[in-house]
Amino acid sequence: MSQPYDFNVAYPTLRPTMMGANAVSASQPLAAQAGMRMLMLGGNAVDAAVATAMALTVVEPSGCGVGSDAFAIVWDGEKTHALNASGRSPAAWNADYFAGQTAMPTYGWNAVSVPGAVSAWVELAKKFGTLPLTTLAQPAIDYARQGFPVSPLIARLWKNAVSKLHDQPGFSACFAPQGVAPEIGEIFRNPALANTLELIAKTQGEAFYRGELAEKMIAHCQQFGGAMTLADLDNHRADWVETLTQSFAGGTVHELPPNGQGIATLMALGMLEKLDFGHQPVDSVQTLHLSIEAMKLALADLDQHIADSDHMPLTPQQLLSDEYLTQRASLIDPLRASDVSYGSPKPGGTVYLTTADASGMMVSFIQSNYMGFGSGVVVPDTGISLQNRGCGFVLDPTHANCVAPNKRPLHTIIPAFATDAAGKPLMSFGLMGGPMQAQGHLQLAIRIMRYGQNPQAAIDAPRWRVIAGRQVAIESTLDTNTLAALRAMGHELLVEDPLQGHSFGGAQVILRHPQGHYLAGSESRKDGQALVM
Repeated sequence: MSQPYDFNVAYPTLRPTMMGANAVSASQPLAAQAGMRMLMLGGNAVDAAVATAMALTVVEPSGCGVGSDAFAIVWDGEKTHALNASGRSPAAWNADYFAGQTAMPTYGWNAVSVPGAVSAWVELAKKFGTLPLTTLAQPAIDYARQGFPVSPLIARLWKNAVSKLHDQPGFSACFAPQGVAPEIGEIFRNPALANTLELIAKTQGEAFYRGELAEKMIAHCQQFGGAMTLADLDNHRADWVETLTQSFAGGTVHELPPNGQGIATLMALGMLEKLDFGHQPVDSVQTLHLSIEAMKLALADLDQHIADSDHMPLTPQQLLSDEYLTQRASLIDPLRASDVSYGSPKPGGTVYLTTADASGMMVSFIQSNYMGFGSGVVVPDTGISLQNRGCGFVLDPTHANCVAPNKRPLHTIIPAFATDAAGKPLMSFGLMGGPMQAQGHLQLAIRIMRYGQNPQAAIDAPRWRVIAGRQVAIESTLDTNTLAALRAMGHELLVEDPLQGHSFGGAQVILRHPQGHYLAGSESRKDGQALVM
């Protein structure tokens, strides 16, 4: 049969699309190799995803840790299963707890909600895995105990974090024991984390939520004025939920329901389906303009309405209704940039990975500490670095996302999945990077589903990122005439070098070919790797 994806579109890259019967794509090569080891041992895509995720807590601590949160979408060969393993707030975080403050704390124990990543690993392995959790954890344990060479981008992010977080409790002792961050290529060892991962695997996560590790976390929390208790950890549960969906380009895009921001991607895609969209070239002014404008409207609704789904005044179904999306799409001027009002989300640090196996199982998985190393808190003698997802709440008592006891905060991290017109798997994809994530999902879906770009081309293509008002950050690799035309339409462009910082996120994509094998791509702006066999 003819090739269904375009391999003639070339953007600056050194990476080819990889092809094989099994695939792993992750943001750090050693982690991707951990997942591939599980496939070579006879494990499935879930085994590979859990091993990769555990390894990433060791080799990419600038984006995640054992104290992260996580979300996943699994295609089991017949249908999707979605897992929300984000944690809730401590029971003590009531209306009075943060009285007198103007914003939620960003660092320290009072920015930490109950961490959920460990529960994600356990749930996924229990429901779908074939190998013991002790086997899945072994690559991560080996990297932590024997050491690993720090890769280039992670070294830079690590150095930035040390200058900012060195005073947070436990941070320097764990991540800068010599007083400085490790250099590129330096071997870094974390034996305390190796012991922690061994204990988590041996006890199926019980030690983390109800045993020895839980006791160490709460003792440290109490020492430094935090509110979390053993009961808060014991009460944590990861939830299996149904995906939200939106038809687009003859297929369907799947996202998790709130508390994540994936609904914004679905809303923007739904608006584009109401417009004369997709007839101009993929990098044309009109395609970019309509995409940006739809995303602005979706982000405005995200900022106003999205929170823990148990606390939202509107349902996701209302926001995704055909009537509402038609109404929102009608606000888009095809010739001029708009001044939609919405919040400007904070930057983040996250890891995204995806895996697929020859049986047809596919996994879209994301875990994150939020702002790089998260709260900056590291529990002594454990290597457990904790997220700062609590700062995702607001203090406005009238807002859906206001802090409250036992409530999940609005989350930036989102895995995605797409199925074709027949309901069969099309691709597992994601793009980490704080407020870039919903926007990145939109851009990948447009490029692959509407325009048929191959995964690596879609990843390497120039990206844009809505900031506020008519401000849009855009990569300098976009054609200069196109940039000028967007400015003429009223867009206030901030042109940025894609290799400076990581403000345009990091994508991983695995696409299922009609003949049954996979096409895998990995982010060329990061240290990652796509592997196949």
